Amino acid sequence: MDKNAQSTPILGERYQLQQDLATGGMAVVYKAWDQRLERFVAVKVLRLDFSKDASFRESFRQEARAAANLSHPNIVTVHDFGFDQDRLYIVMELVPGTDLKTLIKRRGQFTLDEAISLMVQACNGIGYAHRSGLVHCDVKPHNMLVSPDFRLKVTDFGIARAIAAIHPEEKSNIVWGSPQYFSPEQASGDPPSPASDVYSLGVILYEMLTGFLPFNSDNPTELARLHREVSPTSPRQTNPQIPPSLEQIILKVLAKEPSSRYRSADQLGRILVNFSNQARQYSASASLGSTSIPTPNTLPTIASPASTPIPSQPAHQTFTSSPSPHPATESGLHYQTAPQVDDVSPSQEFDWLTIGMSLLTLLAVGGLIPFWLYIWFTLNPPR
Repeated sequence: MDKNAQSTPILGERYQLQQDLATGGMAVVYKAWDQRLERFVAVKVLRLDFSKDASFRESFRQEARAAANLSHPNIVTVHDFGFDQDRLYIVMELVPGTDLKTLIKRRGQFTLDEAISLMVQACNGIGYAHRSGLVHCDVKPHNMLVSPDFRLKVTDFGIARAIAAIHPEEKSNIVWGSPQYFSPEQASGDPPSPASDVYSLGVILYEMLTGFLPFNSDNPTELARLHREVSPTSPRQTNPQIPPSLEQIILKVLAKEPSSRYRSADQLGRILVNFSNQARQYSASASLGSTSIPTPNTLPTIASPASTPIPSQPAHQTFTSSPSPHPATESGLHYQTAPQVDDVSPSQEFDWLTIGMSLLTLLAVGGLIPFWLYIWFTLNPPR
């Protein structure tokens, strides 16, 4: 236990701090024992200089209440929050495992199945928050916890703000988010939107598949400029195993203009599930000996939401992938069936029965013409 835990071993006369789990710029996260419910929890204790600010305390309470209302299997549950001994704290479920950033550092590149499985889970959680009217504002792999069975939970909605409270004309000198992962509009100080979280998810997907960030610099100002002005390097230049259709999805998500991206994390998740299902169908067909099935690098392009309407779904419906108990095994990852895109348009289908009947009708009508001419001339002989 560090000196902070020793000086405040119990918070709210309930949570006994036992060991520090992580340290960030704003807070320290502890493993703690909930004496009332007799269970282990994670307690995030904000640093003293933040806790002393009265306006920040009120903002923190509002954001903690909003986060506590989120109940989803891919979001870390918030149990409680409070202010004790001049310290703000928030109590969350304790998730075994490690954060996604640590896994990226260990693994370098993820396989396609692994990356898509984790990203779909992240989209499920953040998409649920979007439907609830919240923007995460700080989507990064550090805020995604991955359990040993490869289940992902998004955490740290502490700076999330209700969309209804964000005015389009609002401009702020405060930049929300982490420079490596924030969107161009966040880099400009504009209010974030669901499309901002989508951009950050795209940065994470790019990093998982290539092992590198699309933009990187030690200078935060330069990094912000790169997000605003520079196009990312093609991910296939680093990892040729990425299919062109998946690269198109990534580059669309990393568009500079929010309107050019998918509108929410839900849409990105559905697009990724569709891509995965198509890839598996091609793989299964190829394994049966078909010679006309394209390779993964020639998968069909998935239409954008602007051209392909995506059906609405209930508030609690998610498109999840079942994680493998062995993350390194691609074949262990499975995806639920998602809405499929027809490969054959209705205009290309022919009803041969209808065409045949039409031809027979024409022949029948044509054959009656000489008969009616004979009747006519019989009754009206020429003079």
